[in-house]
Amino acid sequence: MATEKVLIIGAGGREHAIAWKLSCSPNVSQIVVAPGNGGTEKNGKIENVALKINNSAEVVSFCKSNGVKLVVVGPEDPLANGLADDLNTAGIKCFGPNAKGARIEADKSYAKDFMIRHGIPTARYCSFTDAAEAKRHIQEANYAALVVKASGLAAGKGVVVAANKEEAIQAVDMIMTERAFGDAGRVVVIEELLIGEEASCLGFTDGKDVFMMPLSQDHKRLLDGDRGPNTGGMGAYCPCSVFTDADYLKKAILQKTVDGMRKDGIHYVGVLYAGLMFTASGVYVLEFNCRFGDPETQVLLPLLESDLYTAMCACVNGTLAQCHINFYSDRSAVGVVLASGGYPNAYKKGIPIQIDASLPPNEFVFHAGTRRSGDDLVSDGGRVLSAVAVGSSIEQAVARALELVRKIKLEGSVFRSDIGRREIERRRSSLTYKAAGVSIDAGDSLVDRIKAFAKQTRRPGADMENTIGLFGAPFDLKQAGNYKDPLLVSGCDGVGTKLLIAQKCNLVSTVGIDLVAMCVNDIVCHGAEPLFFLDYYACGWLSVDFAAQFIEGVSGACKESGCALIGGETAEMPGLYARNDFDAAGFAVGIVEREAYLPHIGSIQSGDVVIGLASSGVHSNGFSLVRKIVERSGLRYTDPCPFDKQRTFGEVLLTPTELYVRPVLSLMKDGVIKAAAHITGGGLVENIPRVLPDHLGVELTASSWTLPPIFGWLQQTGSVPMHDMVRTFNCGVGFVVIVKPQDGDRVLERLRSSNVQAWKIGAVKQRGEQEPAVSILNLEMCLRSCCPMDPLLAGQKKNKKKVAVLISGSGTNLQAIIDSTTSNPRSHAEIVLVLSNVAGVQGLERAQQAGIPTRVLSHKGFATREEYDMAVHQTLLDAGVELICLAGFMRILSGQFTRLWEGRLLNIHPSLLPSFRGAHPHKLAIEAGVRMSGCTVHFVAEEVDAGAIIGQDSVPVYPDDTEETLQERVKTAEHRLFPRILELVAGDAVELRAGKAHWNSLRELRDGAEG
Repeated sequence: MATEKVLIIGAGGREHAIAWKLSCSPNVSQIVVAPGNGGTEKNGKIENVALKINNSAEVVSFCKSNGVKLVVVGPEDPLANGLADDLNTAGIKCFGPNAKGARIEADKSYAKDFMIRHGIPTARYCSFTDAAEAKRHIQEANYAALVVKASGLAAGKGVVVAANKEEAIQAVDMIMTERAFGDAGRVVVIEELLIGEEASCLGFTDGKDVFMMPLSQDHKRLLDGDRGPNTGGMGAYCPCSVFTDADYLKKAILQKTVDGMRKDGIHYVGVLYAGLMFTASGVYVLEFNCRFGDPETQVLLPLLESDLYTAMCACVNGTLAQCHINFYSDRSAVGVVLASGGYPNAYKKGIPIQIDASLPPNEFVFHAGTRRSGDDLVSDGGRVLSAVAVGSSIEQAVARALELVRKIKLEGSVFRSDIGRREIERRRSSLTYKAAGVSIDAGDSLVDRIKAFAKQTRRPGADMENTIGLFGAPFDLKQAGNYKDPLLVSGCDGVGTKLLIAQKCNLVSTVGIDLVAMCVNDIVCHGAEPLFFLDYYACGWLSVDFAAQFIEGVSGACKESGCALIGGETAEMPGLYARNDFDAAGFAVGIVEREAYLPHIGSIQSGDVVIGLASSGVHSNGFSLVRKIVERSGLRYTDPCPFDKQRTFGEVLLTPTELYVRPVLSLMKDGVIKAAAHITGGGLVENIPRVLPDHLGVELTASSWTLPPIFGWLQQTGSVPMHDMVRTFNCGVGFVVIVKPQDGDRVLERLRSSNVQAWKIGAVKQRGEQEPAVSILNLEMCLRSCCPMDPLLAGQKKNKKKVAVLISGSGTNLQAIIDSTTSNPRSHAEIVLVLSNVAGVQGLERAQQAGIPTRVLSHKGFATREEYDMAVHQTLLDAGVELICLAGFMRILSGQFTRLWEGRLLNIHPSLLPSFRGAHPHKLAIEAGVRMSGCTVHFVAEEVDAGAIIGQDSVPVYPDDTEETLQERVKTAEHRLFPRILELVAGDAVELRAGKAHWNSLRELRDGAEG
């Protein structure tokens, strides 16, 4: 049910578009726009309100009085004046940066310095406060110093792109001497004129992560053909294909800017807008804006498929990485601005406007300079309306937008008829392979990298120079060895959905090993010596570095197996694969004398010995099930492995498939092996029968080999039935050989001398028609014993709350929390950070000894308490903290901080609150003559020690007590109470509602009180 009320600051077409899109959200009940326009006045969920938007106190008061939970700021002025700061201080969430963040737009000189400091590509420039010096620079600069900008805010109009030096000098006089833009022109920035095409690159950000929106392009000049004076924008279209490497723009421009902000101590939230120039020599940032663009917003939001309110909340809550945002990729949007006659100079207001009230789907009229006059709609600004249409192609969107704007009646109005034409021409005249998403240059670069890897795998028969990159790959069989009657044996395989885990962990060299192992282990089952290998690598977008890591793994495994990497195929297929997805397949060829070809099925007899070679783990099969089990467990691939604390869970799962070629092949050449089976998909029960005659089976004893703990964990966590375990996983045996009974010990000795772990795991036996080909004894017992788990926890989702503990001293309460959370496998809490404002204290040592990350953030050097608290806030967000415990943190937190962490901030106070608040509670208790004191854990509120009480623990006060003796007794109670209450809050048994502790279960309340 929609319950949230949103306030939008602004009056333009941008704000109308934002209001419209927010009104589509099922989470939003009402949208108030201040001051709004004729399109946002009493329009469904949307209505206007008269507010002085540059008066923060008035805006804050309105929000508090009307239950507004989120404020969205459209224009830059209120942001630059600190509206977001004041809203955040008042505990009201604001989608828009604070004043420090807004400076990236409000001060162009600062913005240029910022870009240079953080390595963001931008044009050469100089800033001036003296007009004569600025003009001298224009005359003498060793570059075309023809772009003149007022450094301050000038409503998007303070930039002059001069045709020559004379025009540039005139622009300096206009801005600095005549003060055409007021105080915004006290400083001018003189920039190099870049030649290329402009586009607008906008992204959502929560101050840490960035989601980039599709590129758009606006049109600044008044008339068709980019003629006439500059305006605030006469229209826009989206998407714009002037540059198609979105990943580069996100990383090199938007993410680098947000990272730079963080390094400078600025927490930037909202939309970051980069005005870009695409030149022959690269991409450059012309300027940054700290908000949605106008008219870009009017064409971006109709293409946003997902919920705008959800995206904005993710930004202000610091959870953008977990938010699903999606734009339609098969549609285009075009917006045409209808302007008053005379704009951008003098124009009349109050002219009647007629708009068809019924618009077809995917057509919109967003109001800007309009107002209601009684029942009539009249003009009230220069840019009056935006006619926007969405189509399945840019051509269709252009045609619909022009048809729509021509239906609007506004006497003397003007509009451009060529919005989007540049995109149409680009798509018609310059459709390149790269524009389609395939980079030949990237492919060539990867081939060069592969050549170096392939060279390391040379062997007899594949030692010719420069074969990589040819149409085919030769192999000289005469050089392979002295074979008399050889057979060639081939194998082809892949790695399956293990690739998805490798992709998430950014660890792909190991799956390159997997690919080779899956192929060569198969062909060695036939007694064949691997000769050469080819790989197939397919992706949606070719990252050369990523693919090279994969090929490096392939190369290393080929070298280990004695086969040559002689060629392959790399396929970049946008549309078939998502951008960051990839797949791989391998093809291996080996050679064996005809008489040595395995299996020797006719020689296998009842009583023959089955020898199992150890697997390194799951290998490369069953990962669709593995991923489901991991999802159920609540573990992340980056979490420490439950049974191997030295590695992450992802690293354990990505342990590469064991290569069995060298140790097994030497035994095969000696003729002691009758049959061999590679245990892949189908597990032990389906792979061993492939090399047995129909009348024979094998009986295995699971206790005869060592099961890696991963299999016990998978079985118990996923409650996987035994028949699925043995049909899906290798269960610790990656390869099987069958030998005569008298050869068993000798084979084991040979394998072990080659550092291969192996065991006699069973024997061949006669089987009846109804008997299984493979029976395994004691498997269930061995699976449970190889990874003992609490049966109550097996299969239970363990989403632990990430906790930070803030300290200033010895950390005895910290130690109690550490002991509780680490010793209890059912704990709902995990300490991910211990932060102190004082260096060298004992509490930091306690955390370090427990392996918990620590951070010292001294309060010294910060101008205000709020500045320090916001630095702490950012540190906590960076660590993914969800819950904070104050354990002897000797600072009073600001109201801004406590509001940001409301309901997620716990403190322990050494008295039975509400008695003896503040400092010296033990002294006050003794002076008051009470006979009972204790401690209280409470939610932290703005007023000191006044937050909602969650739990208390009492101790007696004796007549002869001193402050010290009473303090020690209370400390003992604190060490009992604080961990217990933390568990209840982390486990969602209790939460803060309407300023009070709300218990979600009376049983939890009773257990917590008695615990």
